[in-house]
Amino acid sequence: MTAGTLAAHAEGELNLYSSRHYDTDERLYSDFTEATGITVNRIEGKADELIARMQAEGVNSPADVLLTVDTSRLSRAKDAGVLQSVDSDVLESRIPSNLQDVDNEWFGFSQRARIIFYDKNDVANPPMDYLSLANPEYKGMVCHRSSSNVYSQTLLASVIENHGEEAATAWAQGMVDNFARDPQGGDTDQLRGIVSGECDISVANTYYFARAMRKDVSGVSSDIEQIGWIFPAQDAEGAHMNLSGGGVAAHAPHRENAIKFLEYLTSDQAQHYFSSGNDEFPTVESAPLSESVAKLGEFKADSVDLSAVATNLPAAQRIFDTVGWK
Repeated sequence: MTAGTLAAHAEGELNLYSSRHYDTDERLYSDFTEATGITVNRIEGKADELIARMQAEGVNSPADVLLTVDTSRLSRAKDAGVLQSVDSDVLESRIPSNLQDVDNEWFGFSQRARIIFYDKNDVANPPMDYLSLANPEYKGMVCHRSSSNVYSQTLLASVIENHGEEAATAWAQGMVDNFARDPQGGDTDQLRGIVSGECDISVANTYYFARAMRKDVSGVSSDIEQIGWIFPAQDAEGAHMNLSGGGVAAHAPHRENAIKFLEYLTSDQAQHYFSSGNDEFPTVESAPLSESVAKLGEFKADSVDLSAVATNLPAAQRIFDTVGWK
């Protein structure tokens, strides 16, 4: 199941285009094959490259399923016309309605909460919600990723959906005013910034922190007791959730196999792999959590419809440009 030339019309196969880069996903594919006899042929790449490839391949595309990370990329795939609507009682019943596309072109299979982290030694009163990150009292204290990052884009799109474009613009401007440094690096770098003292407060997805609790992550794990965390907006909308999800390719040559694969990803077994293998939250409510994820504690998740959030992505980019969020 390695990248290579895909056989577009062979029986008993599934051609998967995936931008998920986690070794632990191998267990998902091998167990699916063991349960169904369907061989998974995989092409891996960056999400935008895979979407462009599917567009270029057109009706001759061998892709059956696209898996990718973040609502913005799932929305991008839909807008590019590379996905198709599917009817599945399993997907409809297992995946909450706010975590699937309104037209059933994509579905969320795992989640990550995007939350606030802070230096317990230096921050006596950490912000308790996203909007408070922009308060003047945190000037020069906040680290965040760049505006080109999909996690940043979807978070701002969510703020727009929950609070309106005017409030979202004021929030983005306040964030820029409060930056301790120019936006840079990945989520792990935001956590490292707290340990190094460059940042007092940062925003990152939970699975980066849970991973650092579970195994050694350079620059984080050895001083992880220094880092506190807040699930934001627990008295309001709740913590913002990022999705990892996918859909059936528009011209899938093995459409029925593709649907079977997506349905398999909602099984308790597969959902547990997402949690235990990559420290993610399942989207199926009955699925068990891994020990590392459970350590983060219970919280209220934002139940906003992510299809609605996706429609705000162009407005989010305009706001980033307006306030000079690099």
